[in-house]
Amino acid sequence: MPLNKLKHIISEIDGIRCTIVETGVSEERVLFLKEILEHNGKEVKILEEKNDNTEKTFTIGVTDILFNPVFAIYERTLKSTDGYKITPAYWNQQTTIFDPRYWLMKRKK
Repeated sequence: MPLNKLKHIISEIDGIRCTIVETGVSEERVLFLKEILEHNGKEVKILEEKNDNTEKTFTIGVTDILFNPVFAIYERTLKSTDGYKITPAYWNQQTTIFDPRYWLMKRKK
């Protein structure tokens, strides 16, 4: 779920009801999110999506149906493996720096 959409989506992955974190993501993005979510005590479920393209895409979810990734990011309850609080820019993989001062982040050109 992108951080600009607040809708809480529940779906089944492998027969288990899950909160959908993101859909249509690459394998690299899945590995990034899985590491963060598992470090924060969430059980992660991954579903490979069937596409006509040659590129694989995935849906990633967590079994905690009350979890909302948008709230977790902006309430700053998720932590990295280094112990820093996850920021929206870090979650979106726009930076590797855990600086909460979003106004200082420079745009990529």
